[in-house]
Amino acid sequence: MELPERLTNAVELNAAAWRPQELKKAAAAVSDRYMNESGTGKRLVVSEIGAAVYSVMRMPATYCAVSSALRYTDEITGIIPEIHSVLDIGAGTGTAAWALFSGGASLREIICLEREAAMSDLGKRLARSEPALSDLMKWLSSDINNGLEGRSADMVLSSYMLNELSSHDRKRAVSDMWDSAGKLLLLVEPGTPAGYNNLMQARELLLSRGAHIAAPCPHENECRLQNDWCHFTVRVQRTRLHKLLKNADVPYEDEKFIYMAFVRDACKVNGGRVLRHPITEKGRVTLSLCTAQENSSVTVTKKQGELYRISRKAKCGDLLGI
Repeated sequence: MELPERLTNAVELNAAAWRPQELKKAAAAVSDRYMNESGTGKRLVVSEIGAAVYSVMRMPATYCAVSSALRYTDEITGIIPEIHSVLDIGAGTGTAAWALFSGGASLREIICLEREAAMSDLGKRLARSEPALSDLMKWLSSDINNGLEGRSADMVLSSYMLNELSSHDRKRAVSDMWDSAGKLLLLVEPGTPAGYNNLMQARELLLSRGAHIAAPCPHENECRLQNDWCHFTVRVQRTRLHKLLKNADVPYEDEKFIYMAFVRDACKVNGGRVLRHPITEKGRVTLSLCTAQENSSVTVTKKQGELYRISRKAKCGDLLGI
């Protein structure tokens, strides 16, 4: 998966204002801050060049993760075409808005809340490359730590933002976002143990407040994973500049992410979520599944026909009717 062509071109045109070595130096600094200062409440990207390298290095992965989460959510709920208004919390450079625009929502308004001027200024410029999207977006300077000031929308979305908050602020932010979500709250985070723990805390809090899980969990009981964490993967195509800033040779990267979609009314989930990459052998596929009843390892053989064909193509995160 990759960014829309217009967005890719806009990102690279913006980055061309700096020399490659300047971008590489800034990229190292941004990466260091995200690695060592996330979760402390500190400001991570405050300069124009920092926002530029963020758009090159992180927009593709964030776009692909959010797009995947939207698709999985709609697979269960069919709700995405009913989404007309969106609150994007910690919108950054507007990545989630691009994913929504491409994802089938019948959008009338996307309110992007972002506290860092460097990020929102770039987000506005990038969106101008797609006028139909730019017309939908309204940018507001706002910090989730100050609350949402009574704002509401059909959908509230947060991508790769909770991990930047302190534990205390994270709990309050999740509660505020749920209060503002008319139909759907979608949280997307890094597919790390920390990201998993953050979403498990959000899961516990929101279930206690009457929310229902649409995806990925096929049940609302306590998570059964022990000494492990749930996460999914999407393959992201890298541009030449992306590879340069990451000192990478491979033309793609596998982004690990975790997400949770919460809705107002209970959903019925039929089947099991694939928790790990299937093991494919001659004439059989072994699947690690999370179902409403249990977590289990299931072997599908060639004799099972269509189910075998589907299982061979399945990937981590998919929902299978097993």
